Amino acid sequence: MPIPGSGLAKGLAVTLRTMTKRSHTAQYPEVQPELPPRTRGVIGLFEENCTVCMLCARECPDWCIYIDSHKETVPAAAPGGRERSRNVLDRFAIDFSLCMYCGICIEVCPFDALFWSPEFEYAETDILDLTHERDKLRQWMWTVPAPPALDPAAEEPKELAAARKAADKAEAAAAAAAAAEQAAGGPASGGTAPGTGTPGEADA
Repeated sequence: MPIPGSGLAKGLAVTLRTMTKRSHTAQYPEVQPELPPRTRGVIGLFEENCTVCMLCARECPDWCIYIDSHKETVPAAAPGGRERSRNVLDRFAIDFSLCMYCGICIEVCPFDALFWSPEFEYAETDILDLTHERDKLRQWMWTVPAPPALDPAAEEPKELAAARKAADKAEAAAAAAAAAEQAAGGPASGGTAPGTGTPGEADA
């Protein structure tokens, strides 16, 4: 059976231990905090990679991503080719007053157009200013940290392995073609008659 007042005594003991320790106060904003590399601060947009596929807007659980676009016709690259259409981005905005920083938009983007930035100092006095348009989202890209170095013992990515295999195959094919061309052009350049080793016997 527990002793009456034992819980209170334990709580007071914790309080006394804490009171005897030196406090560690973060001197923010004079001293900036040391944030982890993968801190979820704000989202940056790399506009050149965006294809307006709308995956990020559709998968966002808060519906805080707004995208507008239009289609343009691209002329044929070669004579006789077909024209094709492509989406052109007109507006890309994120309402950070609604965003819950889940990171789903960054994970589902198939073209690496969205990135996390550790910046968190973008509070506003007006809630409407928390909607960042694409120009402001592009500015956050300058604060995105470089990706961490790969582990030397890690397995090579499949994309690199496939690219290296294709490059080796193309190099081997080019070497074989050069060797075949050299073998075919060797006797003709020397002027040697067929079946003999003496130049000029065929003319005689």
